[in-house]
Amino acid sequence: MSEKLYIFDTTLRDGEQVPGCQLNTVEKIEVAKALEALGVDIIEAGFPISSPGDFKSVVEISKAVKSPTICALTRAVEKDIDVAADALKFAKRGRIHTGIGTSFYHIKYKLNSTQDEIIERAIAAVKYAKKYVEDVEFYAEDAGRTENEYLARVVEAVIKAGATVINIPDTTGYCLPYEFGDKIKYLVENVPNVHKAILSTHCHNDLGMATANTVMGVLNGARQVEVTINGIGERAGNTSLEEVVMTLKSRKHIGIETGINTKNIFKTSRLVSSLMNMPVQPNKAIVGRNAFSHSSGIHQDGVLKNRENYEIIDPVEVGISESSIDLTARSGRAALKHRLQLLGYTFEAEQLNKIYDDFLELADKKKGINDEDLQILVGNKHTGEKRAITLEHLQVISGKSTIPMAAVTLNINGESFSAIESGNGPVDAAFSAVKKLVLHKIKLEEFLVQAITRGSNDIGKVHVQIENKGKMYYGFSGNTDIITASVEAFVDAINKIV
Repeated sequence: MSEKLYIFDTTLRDGEQVPGCQLNTVEKIEVAKALEALGVDIIEAGFPISSPGDFKSVVEISKAVKSPTICALTRAVEKDIDVAADALKFAKRGRIHTGIGTSFYHIKYKLNSTQDEIIERAIAAVKYAKKYVEDVEFYAEDAGRTENEYLARVVEAVIKAGATVINIPDTTGYCLPYEFGDKIKYLVENVPNVHKAILSTHCHNDLGMATANTVMGVLNGARQVEVTINGIGERAGNTSLEEVVMTLKSRKHIGIETGINTKNIFKTSRLVSSLMNMPVQPNKAIVGRNAFSHSSGIHQDGVLKNRENYEIIDPVEVGISESSIDLTARSGRAALKHRLQLLGYTFEAEQLNKIYDDFLELADKKKGINDEDLQILVGNKHTGEKRAITLEHLQVISGKSTIPMAAVTLNINGESFSAIESGNGPVDAAFSAVKKLVLHKIKLEEFLVQAITRGSNDIGKVHVQIENKGKMYYGFSGNTDIITASVEAFVDAINKIV
């Protein structure tokens, strides 16, 4: 029987402490709802006494989400706890998260106190918070650098005072994985009343070991992890939610499960990245752009034969439709053949070999080969195909005080057909006219415009991706008239269907 691991998400509190990445209340509610859909158990919504904005956010998030416990952070100060309790008054399930520093550094240099005084203050804070809520979490700040014997005394005292969750933070990211695991194990084995509370991890990534430390904490008895989306947070960041969740999911034999709907991971990652204006590094585990990309010919061939040759996680499980086969000078024939098939081309082995030679010549000149490059490469040298549909005529009317209209004439199998449609812009109007003529159920999935040259007479390069009956088709074109290029690219994609 698998054990439950509680996911405590602090994206909106610790994660939001990144300079320049603050969210307003409306944005925080949007993230909170995404976290609820993701399936997190606890949302740390803010530090209410720190600012009126944080207070308001905790209040409004408490109203907006129902399933997760809503947590508010405080110091071991009565006023902090009063304000946190007030902010949580609308929460269906509220938790006060209070605590104090326990390491030598914090006690001597930050708090100018003694170990015995710290324990007294910790007990008092927990008892005071219990007057407001049943669920009280205590954090022993800088527990990573706190002597285990003293930490055990603190933990035993606050559990006796009523704490339901004990947070063991590696505040400075100092611990090595075996050290942090041993710390949790020591508490499990040496705190007499530890079974009355849940031990939690809260690891920072200063040395790049936040996820490793967190997983070792879980393996040694922690049953709550404090994490953020994309691992955002102060300095080098916090433990990544997605990394811990997928580590446990990919290693089912550990026997620990979360309630996370992993298929929402990628879109939640992108939401947080967008709202906080924090790009995800391309090689970021699980959610980075390159996490499921393959450019080496050996890897590409292996993945195309069986995904598990080089992938321990199915990208679908985190909300990504498929792995990416990126074409470079290191790519082999298998990857090129695969990409050409996606574009609607099938070649015999001899012809594919000729295309591959041309591909390598081009790949040596460019860092990466995109679909348009292949279109041009194949179309110019190796197909000579006749298109079933071509654009004969296009005229658009558009302006500030004019309803956009488009007149389109297509040659379909040798006959001309025309249509006039309106839209919310000239491209939309033209696309609507094309769809009226071709009579296929088409959904536009992607529309990308790029400049090839510079200046007002730029050549516009247009890439479209359309969906028909569950299959994806791609189209490309280039023209100094961006509307014409757009329609030609759209028609190019439709030709792949017919």
